[in-house]
Amino acid sequence: MRTDTKIRVATVDDHPLMRDGIAALINSQPDMEIVAGAANGHEALLLYRVHLPDVVLMDLRLPDMTGIDAMSAILREFGSGKVIILTTFAGDAEIRRALSNGASGYILKTSPPDEIVTVIRRVNSGKRYIPPDVAARLAEFLGDESLTDREIEVLRHVAEGNRNRDIAESLFISEETVKVHVKHIMDKLGASDRTQAVAIAVRRGMIDL
Repeated sequence: MRTDTKIRVATVDDHPLMRDGIAALINSQPDMEIVAGAANGHEALLLYRVHLPDVVLMDLRLPDMTGIDAMSAILREFGSGKVIILTTFAGDAEIRRALSNGASGYILKTSPPDEIVTVIRRVNSGKRYIPPDVAARLAEFLGDESLTDREIEVLRHVAEGNRNRDIAESLFISEETVKVHVKHIMDKLGASDRTQAVAIAVRRGMIDL
């Protein structure tokens, strides 16, 4: 971590009040400053190119793309970039997806302010940081079998209220194959029916409603 200059931080969040609150927190620290604030993913990449911040605080839900997609775009162009996911979502699937795509940290917006600035300092120094509550969420489902891409696709159709026949027609597979996928989904999620499977998948961040 550099000691001669402040840690230059950019925020990406579509809520102005959230950006303002984070900016006030960052600028109150003697070793940090806000250099940019973006409201969507495309703006985040443009501002990153201009300001080259040391650390980016990225929300998961943006109006034009996911925070993970925006982060991936930044890291493809700037391989040494450091991105911390700062979000309200604590699903283990979303946490895993963020970390596997290059996030240096993952922290919830409900975290105490001192924990947020601690994460920024640690990530800026080249370390990855996962707070205990987020790590516990990951550990809770560590041994669970993941859903395949096709099972996720089927589950999204189930969540929309589609019948097996409709799902089969949409995905160009047989109705029997859909039934097999649904059974595997329920087994993997420990769900007793389709509705519970959808509820579990939403809570864990596997699908959105």
